[in-house]
Amino acid sequence: MTDKPTILPTVQSEASKAGTSPSKTLQAGTLQAKAGPQNPVLLAGRFPADFVFGVATAAYQIEGAARVDGRRPSIWDAFSKMPGRVHDGDTGDIACDHYNRLEQDLDLIQSLGVTGYRFSIAWPRIVPEGTGRINEKGLDFYDRLLDGLNARGIKAYATLYHWDLPLTLMGDGGWTARSTSYAFQRYAKVAMARLGDRIDAVATFNEPWCSVWLSHLYGVHAPGERNIEAALAALHVTNLAHGLAVEAIRHVAPNVPVGLVLNAHSVIAASDGAEDKAAAERAFSFHNGVFFDPVFKGDYPQDFMAAYGDRMPVIEAGDLAIISQRLDWWGLNYYTPMRVAHDASPEAAFPAVTGAPPASDAKTDIGWEIHAPAMGSLVETLYARYELPQCYVTENGACDNTGLVDGVVDDRMRLDYYWQHLSVTADLIGKGYPIRGYFAWSLMDNFEWAEGYRMRFGLVHVDYETQARTIKASGEWYRALASAAAG
Repeated sequence: MTDKPTILPTVQSEASKAGTSPSKTLQAGTLQAKAGPQNPVLLAGRFPADFVFGVATAAYQIEGAARVDGRRPSIWDAFSKMPGRVHDGDTGDIACDHYNRLEQDLDLIQSLGVTGYRFSIAWPRIVPEGTGRINEKGLDFYDRLLDGLNARGIKAYATLYHWDLPLTLMGDGGWTARSTSYAFQRYAKVAMARLGDRIDAVATFNEPWCSVWLSHLYGVHAPGERNIEAALAALHVTNLAHGLAVEAIRHVAPNVPVGLVLNAHSVIAASDGAEDKAAAERAFSFHNGVFFDPVFKGDYPQDFMAAYGDRMPVIEAGDLAIISQRLDWWGLNYYTPMRVAHDASPEAAFPAVTGAPPASDAKTDIGWEIHAPAMGSLVETLYARYELPQCYVTENGACDNTGLVDGVVDDRMRLDYYWQHLSVTADLIGKGYPIRGYFAWSLMDNFEWAEGYRMRFGLVHVDYETQARTIKASGEWYRALASAAAG
């Protein structure tokens, strides 16, 4: 980390390491009926008929086949092999072996009754060196994926970048180099020219907060930098790459709705005191504003620029116009609130905040506070501050490490988490907010970045030794919800 970084969501904790013990098992293959509001049929009735219930994954987390059919290494291939970077030395070399089990996994998605599937396209499969040669075999894989979704009546929601930058581009500086934004523009054009005719919506980036701050300031994700100048460079290059990709997509696939997926933070002040409230506002600028303001207002936040403007890379004439092109939709990834207090220490750098305690002891097995109302207040705050298009909840879910017992995974904490957050989603729709869909994270247990395989977010349990898939209680509940919604 830097000398005095701001607060960030818990990445590791002793509680998360301990996991959780399996609770009482269900009768195998059944979903016990829920009385009252948790009844999935009753909840489904609160959503519009055309609402999309889906599941989500990302390429490096599930595909495996790291050296197959022309794919070249990404920064995560390199990072995960560095000692001490990923729990237990885990890598995505095999992951869920999705690349070799595509048809089986497509059948699994269909069996859950969902109408949408959110996935990412691996840049190192399409343009293995980041620039130059196009890999036809990589495109062939996504042809099969899209054709398989179409054959099963499932809408395809693609993401062009979910953190797997081609490793070769690090030679030029990776996301700190302006040239990477133009390499990304070309990759976006190549991918969408070939695949766009079967994609229902596309996002340029997934959670740039992670690939900027978590990767270049906090050192937790690849490439593991801990340098404010690198982070500031990555911030502007990433925003520029988003805008350039929007141009490219609209050139080659003008009928595909284009959006951006942001893990917006619900920033909550530790108290009603003026100092804590001001701290929360600064944290909002640092964690949300540096991504929302350029895209939806055409500028960076004033307080952020007052603190870091002289350390930002050159913002060339026309950059902000490129970044702020109109979007058709945006995606919200939400898991947990961020509670902050004022940091009065003299050496505190902007945003000068420190973490504040959670409001309750309810937390997931990764140590993140469970507080569904924060998702509702976050959406209301963002629509009050910005002129936003329609929204999809592109990721939401819980780490619940309940194990497999007698062929069943009774993950009741995750099931309750989904019910609480979907209820908030229904409330928002009832208030008139344009939320068009919800994607559960994740379809299946997978490689969870720096946490490796010890944290499980899936609706489907994966035995990493045998690759056997088992739908959990939460998956059965979600299937009942999606099936009821589909009529």
